[in-house]
Amino acid sequence: MHPIETIIQAYHDICEREPRLVEESAAILQAEQPKRRLLFGDRPLCNVLRPHFLTHEQYTYIRRRIGLVADALRNAFEALMSNPTLRAELFLSPLEEEVIHYDFGYATPVPTSRMDTFLSHDGTFHFVEYNAETPAGSGYEAELSRLFLELPIMQRFMETYTVEILPYRRPLLDTLLTLYEQAGFTESPTIAVVDWEGVATRPEHEILREYFERHGYPTVWVDPRHFEYDGTTLRAEGRPVHIVYKRVLTSELLNRLGLETPLVRAVRDRNVLIVNPFRCKLLHKKAIFAILTDERFAHLYTPEQHAAIRAHVPWTRIVRERTTYLDGKPIDLLDYITHHRDQFVLKPNDEYGGSGVVIGWDVSQAEWENALQRALNEPTIVQRRVKVAQEPFPALIEGQLHIANRLVDLDPYIYNGYDVQACLTRLSATSLLNVTAGTGSVVPTMLVAPQTA
Repeated sequence: MHPIETIIQAYHDICEREPRLVEESAAILQAEQPKRRLLFGDRPLCNVLRPHFLTHEQYTYIRRRIGLVADALRNAFEALMSNPTLRAELFLSPLEEEVIHYDFGYATPVPTSRMDTFLSHDGTFHFVEYNAETPAGSGYEAELSRLFLELPIMQRFMETYTVEILPYRRPLLDTLLTLYEQAGFTESPTIAVVDWEGVATRPEHEILREYFERHGYPTVWVDPRHFEYDGTTLRAEGRPVHIVYKRVLTSELLNRLGLETPLVRAVRDRNVLIVNPFRCKLLHKKAIFAILTDERFAHLYTPEQHAAIRAHVPWTRIVRERTTYLDGKPIDLLDYITHHRDQFVLKPNDEYGGSGVVIGWDVSQAEWENALQRALNEPTIVQRRVKVAQEPFPALIEGQLHIANRLVDLDPYIYNGYDVQACLTRLSATSLLNVTAGTGSVVPTMLVAPQTA
């Protein structure tokens, strides 16, 4: 048995031996989540009674391997910025093509990002999504971690195991401040957390706003339609804004408001710092997985990066009529994926929250073929099926303890382009692992080890 499985079993043994602790913990979790803004819209984030545990060895492994893939992504970004023909593989809109050339005052295209992965106990590790634009969840995970440490079941578990919560908000704030300095700004900053009114993640924005303010940085929450700009200073609620922590997607911002909106003008004029910058769109498009794995672009990467890509990035292609290679053998792409739907997933190039994803093994052949026809007209990737991690998690359902397997999505955060810190963990009982889609649960991610004498 893997060491982490022994630890998980020890936690579940406590659940089964001490039903009173389970009931008390479930009651606290239910009561406290609304109080602490642990909500997606009006829905509590967490519905299970165990964190996602990682050993220190697992966490070190994740950080090292994610770092290698991040190196490859940096190579891809540099090639994409310098080569318009290669950049055409991403299907940027004309507005996106224009704003990626703005000078943001710092080097990294992705100051904050999140790699969505599956890590199994046998060491299998696959990276299937890259949120390089507006990675959510760090505020939620920080508060949820603190709440779990207060649960009676965790208190009992910590009598024999040491538990360490991961850093979430501090690396984010440090990144904002570091880039502000790198860009040459000197005034003590006011931060704006920016997203559309009515978004379901507004509670997390408030968690982050309060954290920034507790650490001495005045912060406002603002819809991008409500900025004012006089050619020198960007303002929200009449207050000068120096750092924009952008949680709205670039494509939505540009499509709704265009290039002459106050926020975009202030960014273009270098009168405000924006994180993430618009050029992060190059790595956020799902076609970046084809740039990583397609044999046509192999020259972009070092041998070490190739090894990491082969081990951790699933085979991906843009859906189009062509010949390519799979496992070293030539295939007719459309013909092959048409007749092997149980091996593949279709994903729109620039959607989020699971929107438009078609899982081949979950649909009929007719549905799959219809989806492929749509994919020929709308930029779409086809990605090879990977092994999805599963773990048992306890939950109190109608007064009874249930310990059942959940699909586990482990999503490490990367700050300032290279610093892997902390992880979001999402659970689901379905193939589509996404809280936005209404099928999942968020749990805190914690490092765990037996106590030493």
